[in-house]
This record gives sequence, C-alpha cells and structure tokens, in this order.
Amino acid sequence: MPPEGVDLIGFTTSVKALNQDTLLDIARQYDLGQEEILHANPDVDRWLPGKNTKVVLPGQFILPRAERKGLVLNLPEMRLYYFYEDDLEKKPMVKTYPVSVGRMDWKTPLGKARIERKDKDPSWFPPESLKVEAIAAGNPLPDVVPPGPSNPLGGYALRLSIPGYLIHSTNKPYGVGMRVTHGCVRMYPENIEELFPIIPVHTMVQIVNQPIKLGWQNKTLFLEVHPLMDEDQEKNQDLQDMTSTMILDEIENKGAILDIKTIKRALQEQTGIPVPISTFGSDGFDF
Repeated sequence: MPPEGVDLIGFTTSVKALNQDTLLDIARQYDLGQEEILHANPDVDRWLPGKNTKVVLPGQFILPRAERKGLVLNLPEMRLYYFYEDDLEKKPMVKTYPVSVGRMDWKTPLGKARIERKDKDPSWFPPESLKVEAIAAGNPLPDVVPPGPSNPLGGYALRLSIPGYLIHSTNKPYGVGMRVTHGCVRMYPENIEELFPIIPVHTMVQIVNQPIKLGWQNKTLFLEVHPLMDEDQEKNQDLQDMTSTMILDEIENKGAILDIKTIKRALQEQTGIPVPISTFGSDGFDF
C-alpha cells in the first residue's frame, strides 16, 4: 500500500513490440486487460503493432473510492483490487488484476457481497437462462460441464454471496479486460491461481461504478478517466459537470491551481492513465 495521503500505485511505462506481437499478447504479458491496453494505445493496430512500435503500458492506478478492505471491483475500469495484510511483515498490501465483467444485457451487479466458498477444479452447472440462450444459438449446453479444458470456469472459482455470481478463471484468457461475461468476473488463469490460496472465505467484496477517479500523490491531484459503461452513455454530457464537482470538492481550501487543458484532454481521450491536474500556489485556482 502507498503511504498515508497517497492514492496511486504502480507506474506507467512502455515497451517496443516484437514482430510477432499483438496488443493482446503484450497485455497479458504485462498483466493488463484488452480494453485497457487499447485505450492507452489508440493509434496502435491491435493485431499487428509492428516491430519496434512503442506500446504504452498503463500500469499506474488511482485506488478506487471505497473501503480499502477485501476486494474492490471497479466495473468501468474492469479491474479488481485486493487489500490485505502481509502475513510476515504485517503491512497493508494491495494487489490489482484486470478482469472481464458482465455484458450490458447481463450486468455485473453493484453493491457489497462476500466470498461464500472457494472451489478448485469446479464443475459448471449452466443456469436455465444460459441454456435457453444457447439453444436459440444452436449450441445447446449440457446440465453439467466437468472440470477440464472445456470448462469456462477454468481451474478456480470464488463463489459470491450474490446467488449465481462468481469470480473465476477462464478457458478464454484473451477475453479478459472486456465486457463479455453473463455477469460473472473472469480473471487470467495465472492471476486467480495467485489470488485463490491467499484470499479467505468471507472476504468482503465491493462492486463500484467509478469511471472517474481522483487521487493525491506528493501534493498533486491526479485524474483518471475511463469510458462510461454502455448503459450509462446517456450521461456522457454530464461527465464534465460531474468531474468539475468532484475536483472542486477535492481541492476545497487546499490552494491548488488546476491545469484546465489537461483536465479537458483527459475527459476527451479517456485513456485510463492517471494524469496530474494541479499544482500549488498562492493565487488559488481557476476553473
């Protein structure tokens, strides 16, 4: 965890693509989701970046506004945060992972839950709603899918107290970082393999919708903007007003001078990369 008064973790860096790389290959190699790396590299071809093309790795994150305890899932960011205490040094820690979340017609629910059960090599029992959808698509599902390479839950599953919802591995890892699920939360197999043994049953889970995040580092305010969820797109015209209110609340009585051009650019580009938007001075701020 960062020290008191600091809300950012990680670093934004870059690499040069190899001849055979796709952006999806690079995303998985550096623990990023598909949409995450695409938004950070809007001018780079997803399938053929080209040898020596610079690829930005958006590895810096403002911690979500939530209780820093257990799991926090920010849906627009498609990223999961795990707050815990290190067993050996007894220090507060945070890990973060890219995830997939529910499609617009199969939303991942907001709110609080807990991990009810942990299953290794789970069987999958498709719900009736999925069976109906699969029959309509001409691909009927069985009543049960046993553990193995064809099981969409992969090797690990964390069952939530919200009935029917899980955080689980996947047999389609290149879909991680997209809205492709029926409401569950998918993780890269290697990530949930790391998380599974260290997270206890009954851990709290907070699911939030925060396309705009603000955080402090070294007395500088940072802004991180993600695209709105599809179902929230009608609110896009209110995005600037909402951001203005959040920023003014954050800097009240702090004597910060705002960088308006950077704020407007962040709202327009929505790269998901934190950018500094303030400095300190004696003349207050202009917004």
